Amino acid sequence: MKPGFWSSFHNQALMALSPETTAGIDYRNRFGIAELGTRSAGIIVRNGKAGFGAVYSHFGYSQFKRHSAGIACGLRLNEKMTAGIQADFFYGRAAGSINSMESLAFEAGIAIFPSEELTLSFHLFIPLPNESRKSFLPTVLTAGAGYYLSSDLFTGAEIEMSVRGMLILRTGFEYDTGKNFLLRGGFSTENNSFSFGIGYILNPLSFDLSFATHQQLGITSSVSVIFRINKE
Repeated sequence: MKPGFWSSFHNQALMALSPETTAGIDYRNRFGIAELGTRSAGIIVRNGKAGFGAVYSHFGYSQFKRHSAGIACGLRLNEKMTAGIQADFFYGRAAGSINSMESLAFEAGIAIFPSEELTLSFHLFIPLPNESRKSFLPTVLTAGAGYYLSSDLFTGAEIEMSVRGMLILRTGFEYDTGKNFLLRGGFSTENNSFSFGIGYILNPLSFDLSFATHQQLGITSSVSVIFRINKE
């Protein structure tokens, strides 16, 4: 629900709100196991009422690797609504296997702004039919709302539904301390996961560090650097 570099790739409609051309890199270390690390890079280019983006991600190690790439566009429809789409390609291979795992999918998102404080958001992830791909991907629908309790405090909640029958609730907040520091926290019913993060803005760079818990496997950490190329 909140416009931002990485959140834009979770709801492409938010790309239309990017105030500048932005690039970023991210590394996620799942449970302190290097073989489960994910490396990501992306860029968003602003052009008038539209924002165009591309993202790439690599997961795994020498025995198993998974790559994903996507291209996206977000467009401001009017003062109260933006919309966006994304096309994704997934490729994976395991050591010793002669077959690769390839899939195509599409994403679409809408963001509605009834007021300056309130955002309503909807996102749909749709893979190609089973006969057109070599690995399983679920269809996923996400709906949520975000609200600024004040100019410094943003809160949000969303529900994710998939064909796997899972219903996941996520909540979170972001607090701007006013000293270039951001504090973040959240909770997800998936694995009863709590999360905590901080951000620091040093124009044209911003740095983010976050941690998320898993009730059995431990802690996942993530660090990202975002570079703002120009301002309007």
